Amino acid sequence: MEKKIEGIVKLYISEIDKAETSGDLIELKVKLFGKNGELTSLMKQLKDVPESQRPLMGKAVNEAREALEEKITAKLKKTEDEEQHQRLMKEKIDITIPAKTSVVGNLHPLNLTRQKIEDFFISMGFEICSSPEIEFVKYNFDMLNIPHDHPSRDIQDTFYIRDDIVLRTQTSAGQVRLMEKKKPPIKMLSPGRVYRPDEVDATHTPCFHQVEGLVVDKNITMSDLKGVLEAFAKKFFNENTKIRFRPSYFPFTEPSVEVDASCSGCGGRGCRICKNTGWIEILGAGMVNRNVLSACGIDPDEYSGFAFGMGLDRITSIIHGITDARVPFEGDIRFLKQFNNQEN
Repeated sequence: MEKKIEGIVKLYISEIDKAETSGDLIELKVKLFGKNGELTSLMKQLKDVPESQRPLMGKAVNEAREALEEKITAKLKKTEDEEQHQRLMKEKIDITIPAKTSVVGNLHPLNLTRQKIEDFFISMGFEICSSPEIEFVKYNFDMLNIPHDHPSRDIQDTFYIRDDIVLRTQTSAGQVRLMEKKKPPIKMLSPGRVYRPDEVDATHTPCFHQVEGLVVDKNITMSDLKGVLEAFAKKFFNENTKIRFRPSYFPFTEPSVEVDASCSGCGGRGCRICKNTGWIEILGAGMVNRNVLSACGIDPDEYSGFAFGMGLDRITSIIHGITDARVPFEGDIRFLKQFNNQEN
């Protein structure tokens, strides 16, 4: 058995010296020390050796094991270091080579405009509030002082889920929800999707976006409303923009106005964009109707407020010169790429 041990040691030392890769060395390790390896088998055979010779044979096997393990470990470390060095030399990066540029996405123009509007009103102390898109008739119509026979309640103008639940037709529903829960002073902005069963064409879509604002406090007047909207128009168009109020009617405001901004394309002189009028309608507004305040539990003799609402799609179209309301919904990459380099 001693000769067998010497033969194994001599053979495998030669094999270790010849090994060129870490894989070869690991394979030799398995052949020697694995479950069915040469030295493992010798250890199992010790039970067949005469009892008087077992200590001597056991010592010889262990010494052979230690010698071969030390040899393989040393060679394996050296080989792995060399292989890693070669791998790093092949994989090194030349930082002088121009990098490949990747086309990255960007916010949709509607989101860019919404973000800009929100930032402006947040800077004026408004809070951003959200409300459900699936809304109770109570909030969408009743508490907004909209009569039961008003045309906007007809199925031609509203998506009904059931008699008392609709897809909201305006984000004003979020305003009465907040007034019902919170006592004045209130300064809030309610942006979001709204729905109306319109035929799809260049100026109408069944899903569009609104941003509505509300201020309720003591001694709020139309002058406060005009000051806020003038600052908004100058921010979004240019410093020379002017606004004008035209009398209008909305059930939830009294008095009510349509708000026009002087055309930024022609400076108010008249052009194709403003249809030669010098003005572009941008939103509707007015003083909050006393009935709406009362319905929300706010004393109209103590508090007053103003509200305004604008179509986010319309404002986006004015800013970016989009002439077809369908285009922002189509996901055309040629359209969306135009906004990749614009600031958020």
